[in-house]
Amino acid sequence: MVRPTLSTTTSSPATVTADVLVVGIRPGTDGGPATIAPPAVTPFSALDDLDLAAIGATGAKDQLVRIPATGVEAQGIALIGLGSGTDAAAIRSAAGSAVRQLPTVSSIALALPTDSVELVDAALEGAALGAYSFTRHKGTGTTGPTRGDQAVQVVSPASVAADAAVRPAIVADAASLVRDLVNTAAGDLGPSDVAEVALAQAEGLPLTVEVLDEVALEEQGFGGIAGVGRGSVRPPRLVVVRYEPAGAQKHLALVGKGITFDSGGLSLKPAASMLGMKTDMTGAATVLAATVAAARLGLDTKITAWLCLAENMPSGSATRPGDVLTLKNGKTVEVTNTDAEGRLVLGDGMAAASLEQPDAIVDVATLTGAQVVALGDRTTGLMGSDDLVAQVRAVAASVAEPIWPMPLPEELDARLASEIADMVNATVGNPAGGMLLAGKFLERFVGEGIPWAHLDIAGPSENKGGGYGWLGKGATGVMVRTLISLAEELQAK
Repeated sequence: MVRPTLSTTTSSPATVTADVLVVGIRPGTDGGPATIAPPAVTPFSALDDLDLAAIGATGAKDQLVRIPATGVEAQGIALIGLGSGTDAAAIRSAAGSAVRQLPTVSSIALALPTDSVELVDAALEGAALGAYSFTRHKGTGTTGPTRGDQAVQVVSPASVAADAAVRPAIVADAASLVRDLVNTAAGDLGPSDVAEVALAQAEGLPLTVEVLDEVALEEQGFGGIAGVGRGSVRPPRLVVVRYEPAGAQKHLALVGKGITFDSGGLSLKPAASMLGMKTDMTGAATVLAATVAAARLGLDTKITAWLCLAENMPSGSATRPGDVLTLKNGKTVEVTNTDAEGRLVLGDGMAAASLEQPDAIVDVATLTGAQVVALGDRTTGLMGSDDLVAQVRAVAASVAEPIWPMPLPEELDARLASEIADMVNATVGNPAGGMLLAGKFLERFVGEGIPWAHLDIAGPSENKGGGYGWLGKGATGVMVRTLISLAEELQAK
């Protein structure tokens, strides 16, 4: 995990010592030339005579233009496009984009329009997020720039300077934990390995970790997790991470899908569809990271994270199409498609979470390809109880994580009917409304009267294209910032 050293400075941008001074610019109005976005600390006139049009600087989001240093103490200047926005989302994105695009620069000063604590925090958070890199599997043949330790200063007025060592760093660390776990090759990260990571993350924090192995899962009725993991030589695990601050008035249960590799089981995926299936444990990584962050922040919300971990592999011991599994709440499922395994492990986790009667359950999963078809690669699908859905949607918007509510139509219940069990886990040959059908399945494992929200992050969990904002290629850590903010909001109610 790589994170820069974060700090704030109240000095004029012209006097800040750094390898690169980053200055924000925005597009001109009515098609006019781009303009400098004045830093919060003034005076700063070093760029007054700069012809932005002549150097091709447009102010477009993510555009970075480097120019020689003139009239400043920094060794160089970089202009970063803010796009049309000047809110926290724009500042976070610009700061992260600049740091991401300056991977070998040792010290960076960000002179952006950060004239409030919220905007300073956004710049610090963006910078920390943008500095992420994953090098675990790099060998001696690695070429190109490698990110080293960096120092990032955010220029801000003395009246709004934020504590750079607290929330922005903790939030960025949470996202980096998710990205590290998800980017790790599946051969190096089985269910027991994730359990070991959870135990390590809990050290020194007010967290307790319980790990149920394959024997305990069978004995305690977790038929979904046990059934999905039965075909692998690396047995399944259920990891329960508890954060229980004294005096907490609200209890948030987080349930994460943790399929450390998804071959499809005996309903084997095509070869091309198996590529990238190491990411199918993103939900479990997300709920772990959010809970660790809550403990580090000292939030007053009780959180229980349920990491439902299994490797879905074909073998002589694997669950077969047509087998019937009994999940934690006693409901039986005819497995019509072993590649619809995520809902089976989540059903166990949600049923177990419901037994504790939390104030809300949020599950997170790379659950369906239908989510990608419906909402694309950047927008999370959201389903569940109306009030909690509205709350999660608002929280996600506040941290600029795209999300969209989807329905749970009653008519889909008929498609889950089984002639030999309580339900089927999939309707083979009928892909219509696949994301919604998965939601309807999960709904059956939520305890009566408990508010519930389901986050399908199949597309947004991984950036498969070019970099944008603070994100490079690979795992994104999507929704971990939303969950942290949700826990913060709950503590105030």
